[in-house]
Amino acid sequence: MQLYPAIDLKGGKCVRLTQGLFDNVTVYSDTPADMAALWEEKGATYLHLVDLDGALAGMSVNGSAIRQIIERVSVPVQIGGGIRTLEAAQALLELGAARVIIGTRAVENPLFIHELIKRFGPEKIVAGIDAKDGMAATQGWEKVSRVSAVQLCTELKEYGIRHVVYTDISRDGMLSGPNIPATKKLMEQTGLDIIASGGVSCMEDLQKLYRQGIPGAIIGKALYENRINLAEAVEYFQLPERGYV
Repeated sequence: MQLYPAIDLKGGKCVRLTQGLFDNVTVYSDTPADMAALWEEKGATYLHLVDLDGALAGMSVNGSAIRQIIERVSVPVQIGGGIRTLEAAQALLELGAARVIIGTRAVENPLFIHELIKRFGPEKIVAGIDAKDGMAATQGWEKVSRVSAVQLCTELKEYGIRHVVYTDISRDGMLSGPNIPATKKLMEQTGLDIIASGGVSCMEDLQKLYRQGIPGAIIGKALYENRINLAEAVEYFQLPERGYV
């Protein structure tokens, strides 16, 4: 199971939101590049970045912080937040991002995903599906669509998508445990590489995801509040010779 330490960017700082609320912010670092380097030092093999300001603005806002992180670490980085044009995706990929995550545009215009995959290939594009009560949300989680996460993923798969970050907004930042039934259902019904996001609070949560065969998990607040030791988690859940059972 691939682990993705999360770095959420707001105002050039590393922060965490609670349930996606922009007025409920905790700042963990004024220098996100230092935080990225710390996670790499502790064994991270992939980083998950979100431009929170960009998600609301519909365009990249924390470009300077993103550039500094990419230049600082040697591990691959996937980035989401405000990527709503082909040019925006291309700019981040040319900057050195391994993958870009498309959220709002994937919901509003699934054909956009098809265009991106034709241009950059399926390994460079990730669909970010953020859900409230099973329905896909957009605009930095501010709006909820009438499309279910399963319906959207099924359609996006037809357009070539392989990787999906699935976030249960009600769990995000709450340390209440991931929504494993919904995540597993999405994986089983679509056959996609589902990366679970939202609610991971402890090693036991990761163990449950691992046992259900979930391919990836994003860890945010639990790392910043020292509820999960990243080096230990990497050893247990990423190293095939060890395994956590």
